[in-house]
Amino acid sequence: MGEWSPLDPPAPPEGPRGPRLLAVDLGLRTGLAVFERRDAGVRLLRYRSQNYGSPARLKRGAFAEVSAEAPLEALVVEGDTQLARAWTQPAARRGARVRVCQAHDWRPALLLPRERERGAVAKRSADGLARAIIDASGAPKPTALRHDAAEAICIGWW
Repeated sequence: MGEWSPLDPPAPPEGPRGPRLLAVDLGLRTGLAVFERRDAGVRLLRYRSQNYGSPARLKRGAFAEVSAEAPLEALVVEGDTQLARAWTQPAARRGARVRVCQAHDWRPALLLPRERERGAVAKRSADGLARAIIDASGAPKPTALRHDAAEAICIGWW
C-alpha cells in the first residue's frame, strides 16, 4: 500500500472511500486493523480485538469483516494457516491481494533486534509502535489496547 511513516500527516477523511487493507492477527481472539489509501497517504481507520470463541464463529465473522471492507485491495493475515483460510478465501474471491505471514516476517522490519528477542518484549514494543501509528493517523485513542489489536496495526503498517 505504499511507504508510510507514523510521522506522516493523516489522510483527510472527506470524499469517497479509498482502497482498504485489512490486517489480521489471527486466533480465536483476533486483532483487526483497517487502513485506507488516499491521494494524501495511508491512514489507520479503525482497530479492535474480537473474541470469536470457535472456528465456526471465526469463519462467519471473517466473511462479514472481509465483505464490509469495500473496496478491499489487500488482506494480510498473521497466524495459523488453517484458520487463515476463513479470511483468505473470501478476500481472494473479491479480487484482493492476499498474504499470510508470521511474526518473524514483519517484526524484523519494524522492531529492533533487542525488541524482538522474547515474545513479551516484542508484544510491548509492538504496542508502543501501534500507539504511535494510532496517534499519527488520528484514529480514536484506545482505553485499553490488547496485544492482538496492536500487532494487527503493526502488520498492516508493514
